[in-house]
Formats: sequence, structure tokens, C-alpha cells
Amino acid sequence: MGLKEKVRLRVQREVRHMRARRRQRDLAIVANRTGRIQRGDILIFCTLRNERIRLPYFFEYYRKMGVNHFIFVDNGSDDGTRDYLVRQEDVSLWSTTASYKRAHFGIDWLNGLMRRYAHNHWCLTVDPDEFLVYPFCDTRPLRALTDWMDSCSLRSMSAMLLDMYPRGAIGEEPYREGQDPFKIASWFDTGNYQISRNGQFGNVWIQGGPRGRAFFGDNPFAAPALNKIPLVRWHRRYAYISSTHMMLPRGLNNTYDRWGGEQVSGCLMHAKFIDTFGAKAEEEMRRGEHYAQSREYAAYQEQLSQEPKLWTRWSEQYVNWRQLEILGLISKGNWA
Repeated sequence: MGLKEKVRLRVQREVRHMRARRRQRDLAIVANRTGRIQRGDILIFCTLRNERIRLPYFFEYYRKMGVNHFIFVDNGSDDGTRDYLVRQEDVSLWSTTASYKRAHFGIDWLNGLMRRYAHNHWCLTVDPDEFLVYPFCDTRPLRALTDWMDSCSLRSMSAMLLDMYPRGAIGEEPYREGQDPFKIASWFDTGNYQISRNGQFGNVWIQGGPRGRAFFGDNPFAAPALNKIPLVRWHRRYAYISSTHMMLPRGLNNTYDRWGGEQVSGCLMHAKFIDTFGAKAEEEMRRGEHYAQSREYAAYQEQLSQEPKLWTRWSEQYVNWRQLEILGLISKGNWA
């Protein structure tokens, strides 16, 4: 990369930091318990709206994994989400009714909070319907992975978003608060993914899966991106650029190969397709706060009236992380 390109990317990163500082004015403190964060704690950062029903299992999953503190931005929930979060002693909460779109789809809010509270911590940035699976996650806590990554001077880990779905219609089985959503949505696509590399930022770009074939079959390159970099040893100079799909400095995006060898990677199991999906899609279409005039949610709504089934005879039911490794969807790299 030439000097001119390096300077341009550095300027772009500074612009993101300026946007983040400006957008902090959108946020009101509801419960700031960041003074309890200890050196070495693993943190979660999350923006959400009206996700009350999902939160009990979300906390159960990530507390068991070893996350120590959760930092949320609540974007105008009216379903009890805010009150529930305030009652959690390991949560710090900010709220806003400002535009999600104008905050670069929430990333400006999180970049600002991470710059202030995440420096030198391992941080996981996820949505309430995303659940990290990594090699040995059934026997080793997240800290075992981050300690090993520290020893290897690895600063970030990729995770492909793996859309999970039920065998029947999406809304057929009701989801109960606190339930493991993958007891309902336990199936996934083993293939049908398009992979390319972003020349500017150096990150892998992945599309396809059930959303690509079911909702964007006529235009697969308009399907949502499935590549994410959710786990990062944060530094105040870092910034997410497009959701958690890519970052600056550019080197943080080199997450799939290093010196010709495979790096450790995971999956974010995506519990989007449960019976709450229809109401969520309708709400987001009304709000119009998502990328490209909410094109993604328009595609969902168009198909939902037909009660689509995402399951096919090529679908596979989830068993464990080793299954995902065999299928080439995650890698343990040199971690043994």
C-alpha cells in the first residue's frame, strides 16, 4: 500500500472518531457502572431496540462464556428492554431516541463508547440475536481464547454470521422468554456462500446463505454481508467502519490468513428467524432507519406474506463447533 493510500485511510479513521465524538451528544446515561470494570475484563458492546424477550438467554449465554461487563445503547425501546437492562448489575446503559441511520447505523455511538471505556480490553460487539461459537467453546471459556490470542499477538478474530432457521415456517413455533432460540432454529446452510476480498480495506466479504437464496435470489449481491470482526483487543485509535464488517487500521481486517496459514475464526450463530421476525421486520420498515432505504427489510416483508420455509433437503442441523470446523465454516488455526 502506497503512502497516499495510508494517509487517506488514516484521515478516514479520524473522521470516524470525530463523528463518534459528535454523536455522543445523542446519548443519555441511564446506568453507568463502568467504574466496576476491572483490568482484563472482557466486555460486550451492543446497540438494541425492543429486544426484551431475547435478553435473558443472551445474558445467560455470554455470562457463562466469561463476559464480565455489558455496555448497551438502547435506541428508544418501548417494550421493557430499558427497565430490564437497568436491573442487571453488570450492565452500563445509555439511551437515545436519535436516528439510528444518522449515527451510521449505531456504530458512531459504539465507537465513541469503546474509545472511552474499551481501551486495552478484549471486546465483543454483537447484536442481541448473535451468539459467538469458537473452537473449543464447549470446554474453554472466552478468556482462554483471548489469552492465547494475546500470546500470538493477534488483535482481532473474524466470525461468519451463520443464519439459523427452523425446519417449518418461520413463525410456526412461538419463542418463549429465556429459551435457547436454537432449540427452534437449529438448521443452517453448509454452502451457497459467495466470497470476495475488499481491495481497499483488505477484509473478506461474504454473502449468501438462506437470506441470499430466499430473499435476494434475483440479486444475490444485494444480500446482507455475513462477514464480521466481532472480537477485538481494543485500542482507542481503532474504529469500526461499516457495522462490524470492517475496521481501521486496515491490518485488523486480515483475520482469515496470516503468513500463508489459517487463523483462528468463529461463527456468530444468528437467531433472526424465529417467530418474532415478522413483527420486527414490520417495525423496521415503518421506521426506515436501516441501510439503503431498508432494502433488506423490504425484501423480507415481500416474502413473509407467503409464510416462507427456509429449510431445504440440503440444510444441516447444528450439532457443535467441530461440525462447523469440518464444514470449513470456522477454524482453530494453530490453537490446539
